[in-house]
Amino acid sequence: MYSGLGSRTIPPNAVMNGVDLKIQVGLKTQVDLKTEYVTEWAGARSMLDAHRVRLIKRYVVAVCLLRSVGAGSGYQQNPRRIRMEKVQKWKAAAGLVTGLAGLLALSGPALAADCPIKIGGLAPLSAPGSVTGGEAMRVAMLLAERDINAAGGVLGCDIEVVIADTEGLPEKARALMEKLITQDGVVAVGGGYHSSVGVAGKDIANDRGIPVVFAETWNDTITGDKQKYIFRIAPLSSWASGVIWKFAAQAPGVKKVVIVTENTDYGIPAAAECEKGLASKGISSTTFGVDIGTQDFAGIVERVKAENPDYLIVLLTGEAGFNYAQQAADAGVGPQDMMFHANQSGLESKAFWENVPDGNLSFMARIGVPETMYNESALKMANDYKEQTGKTGVESYALEAYDSIGVIAQAINEAGSTGGDAIVDALENISHEGTLGRIYFPYGTKKDPSADGKGDEWWHQWPDPAITMVQYQKEGEASNTMTIVYPDVYKTGDAIYVGH
Repeated sequence: MYSGLGSRTIPPNAVMNGVDLKIQVGLKTQVDLKTEYVTEWAGARSMLDAHRVRLIKRYVVAVCLLRSVGAGSGYQQNPRRIRMEKVQKWKAAAGLVTGLAGLLALSGPALAADCPIKIGGLAPLSAPGSVTGGEAMRVAMLLAERDINAAGGVLGCDIEVVIADTEGLPEKARALMEKLITQDGVVAVGGGYHSSVGVAGKDIANDRGIPVVFAETWNDTITGDKQKYIFRIAPLSSWASGVIWKFAAQAPGVKKVVIVTENTDYGIPAAAECEKGLASKGISSTTFGVDIGTQDFAGIVERVKAENPDYLIVLLTGEAGFNYAQQAADAGVGPQDMMFHANQSGLESKAFWENVPDGNLSFMARIGVPETMYNESALKMANDYKEQTGKTGVESYALEAYDSIGVIAQAINEAGSTGGDAIVDALENISHEGTLGRIYFPYGTKKDPSADGKGDEWWHQWPDPAITMVQYQKEGEASNTMTIVYPDVYKTGDAIYVGH
């Protein structure tokens, strides 16, 4: 029996079952407190420990007393005594409510959150998006969900990653982001593969105060707009493109390059960066653009063939990259006919070899260090990923997707809140040991990139992702055994340059 309000007690048979709460207070005064009055405080929230339950019950008693002040006692009492009793009830109940409000606030921030805590996960799972990339990211984000919950969750709650199929379409991105926020109730968003989706969707999230940690969207303007709630762990397009053109420029005998790119927020600026960089080395280049979702490249292949380039850079994501590579090979301008840079979707080696049987000797850019240099987190994630998917390796964008959810979860815990502003503050101060390494964001509201002479694109940008050039050197080879040919710090073998 709890006794804490003078002579007012809760008898042993009082019940609090989420339907009715019947408590005897005062002199024969019966109060029925329906669910609607206590749901907010005692609505079967799994994260409430016994201490919080006791606090809630005391709060309920106080509410009952407040409600009973005006109730008739059933006895003919002295009016003065009745007034005094009411005053005592008000003072006791009000004091308890005030005290308990403070105690509940101190007992843990998770009371402000509904369980599970929902985090959005963007991935292209349908054409014309990169389905191979999207499926890899989906698996990775759900593995992150599993691992975070196994470690105790966030603010005492499990998390739930709400996967959203972007289809790689910018016109769908805005509506999808709106749905995640207003209907699904996410408190933050991770993942994201196509830059065009990120560019189109980020404004919705920023306007609604929902933090986003983009995983694989390269376009510089995603962070270059310096929006408060937008972060990125993928490399900048200008940076990643620099690795691609610099490798091409140092290859033997390269005087002319052809670039085949998609007309998207990824492809257009990436091609422009490559053109500019190659020109700085005295190398001419020609770019052919195609719409996302294109499957038949016969016309483009013939135009490329007519250019007779020394080196070909293909900036087509997903299945389009596969289709172009094999159609080019069939026409005699494929990876075994000339120096050929294929899109990183080829890192999904099983799909690559099924779709591009003549793809040996392709070069690709890969984010992250080689598997031989993985940290403990990456090794565990990679083993779990391989076991679940049957693949021989884990793609860089899967690692990025996994870390995007992990970074968000840590930020919510450190913020002690699911509020957007609190999460942003935590992200700006975070040091997350992820599969890609230590993730942090040196520039933001506390320090502008210009303070170190950097451009706006470095706002909320992770500055340390490793970028390497790798090459398939054996037909049917697994991507985790590809030869790293550039830069020298990660190099595991020499490049094979077709024709040299």
